[in-house]
Amino acid sequence: MSKKQLALAIDLNVCVGCSACVTSCKQWNTSGSAGAMADQNPYDADPSGTFFNRVQTFEVGSFPNTEVVHFPKSCLHCENPPCVPVCPTGASYKRAEDGIVLVDYDKCIGCNYCSWACPWGARELDEFKKVMTKCTLCVDRIYDESLDERDRKPACVLSCPTGARIFGDIKDPTSDIAQAIDKRNGYQLMPEWETNPANHYLPRDNKNFDQHANADKSKDEEQK
Repeated sequence: MSKKQLALAIDLNVCVGCSACVTSCKQWNTSGSAGAMADQNPYDADPSGTFFNRVQTFEVGSFPNTEVVHFPKSCLHCENPPCVPVCPTGASYKRAEDGIVLVDYDKCIGCNYCSWACPWGARELDEFKKVMTKCTLCVDRIYDESLDERDRKPACVLSCPTGARIFGDIKDPTSDIAQAIDKRNGYQLMPEWETNPANHYLPRDNKNFDQHANADKSKDEEQK
């Protein structure tokens, strides 16, 4: 168990799907310690290449109660990452000091086991280097003492225009991210989204939630 757990929290109610996090992530990691990240058609409707972060946009609900959800998809640096124990070479590992999950490219054989184990689809095979890649939480940036302290955050966090992305140690109750997660107690899982691995959350006053909450309440009463 790591002493601290660095992570990202993303407020889907604030994300506007601008993809600033996608481009800033790509720029920083291509020129950073992660090395060049392959691109074939990065700007097509169905982009190909290696990305540590993507934003998927889709519609949920039934007319007329529909909503557009922008869902950034990147590694969540799980407390117990399923991608680590399946790696046959030990290339995927979780750092004891900060909980960040990384890949040792020198050990990776590109077998794809970690991508199959990841429930978030956050692992991608670099077609040129033939190794598995993933979000590093900009580990080469957050510990760079040559940067101003306010800039020691993942590139995606710094570039987000709405402040939807929050970075920090979730085991520190005074951190912004821990407090943001605490506020999630006022959010409830949308019943029709339970099959979606993203497990999106929306506020209690959301109209769709109220409808489904009442429906679930009726079902419970019938069962009693």
